[in-house]
Amino acid sequence: MDDSNGGFVGAKLGKIAGIQRIPHPKIELFQGKNFITPQLCQALIKLIDKDRRPSTIADANGDDYFRTSETCDLDAAEPAVEQLEALFATLGGIDPMLGEPCQGQRYDIGQEFKPHTDYFTPGGPDYEQFCSVSGQRTWTFMIYLNAVEAGGATRFKVIGKTFQPEPGKLLCWNNARGDGSVNPATLHHGMKVRKGVKYVITKWYREKPWGW
Repeated sequence: MDDSNGGFVGAKLGKIAGIQRIPHPKIELFQGKNFITPQLCQALIKLIDKDRRPSTIADANGDDYFRTSETCDLDAAEPAVEQLEALFATLGGIDPMLGEPCQGQRYDIGQEFKPHTDYFTPGGPDYEQFCSVSGQRTWTFMIYLNAVEAGGATRFKVIGKTFQPEPGKLLCWNNARGDGSVNPATLHHGMKVRKGVKYVITKWYREKPWGW
């Protein structure tokens, strides 16, 4: 896995006011509150509600309930999405050509995404299919769009860190270790929503330009 962007992105994030690195030796993980405005949060929620569909997963290991949320592939021509993409482009300094299209997720009561990593497991059944064109996933940028009445946290089990949904709150992490290999410490769980609904935006970056 090519980690040529890894150190550069992390160094840039570490210099941005309001962005905090989570102190842990096993992972390069950052958080920042109020990354996007309440108005942009609401505009993105409306887009997700308009076009949501059942979420899918590359390899659920035979578990039909591994990921039970709904997903929306956001239209890049929408003004709210253009605004979001511009923010992402300046945030980490990653070439926009390396980014997958922004995706929205909606979690209703009882829905979750069980512990998983965002990278594709080398040698796994779907690795060649999903990495043959654009390579492995490098960085993940995720934004909570609303507060959740109960549940819905994101738990990084390996490092013992849990993040609660807050409107406009950003999480971003490097899916690789310093040597460029995939990082199992990025294992994270989109925990069940107990009350209310959770909305999230996710942006993934690849080693090579997105070509799908």
